[in-house]
Amino acid sequence: MERTFPQCLKCSLGVLVPLSDYGREGASILYKAWVCTNPECGFHLRIDNGEITAGESIPRTSRGK
Repeated sequence: MERTFPQCLKCSLGVLVPLSDYGREGASILYKAWVCTNPECGFHLRIDNGEITAGESIPRTSRGK
């Protein structure tokens, strides 16, 4: 089954793809964030502690290096 993802309404070039994460107690959180595939755009939606946040750039961290 082929999946389709919504087009990014900010840039109209990328699509929004879902990202998953793990909660504090190790439970899987499906679709914690949606990010635009266009690196020039950087738009994203996130769920943090029950609050939805939207941004136009993705902060860079040294975590995971």
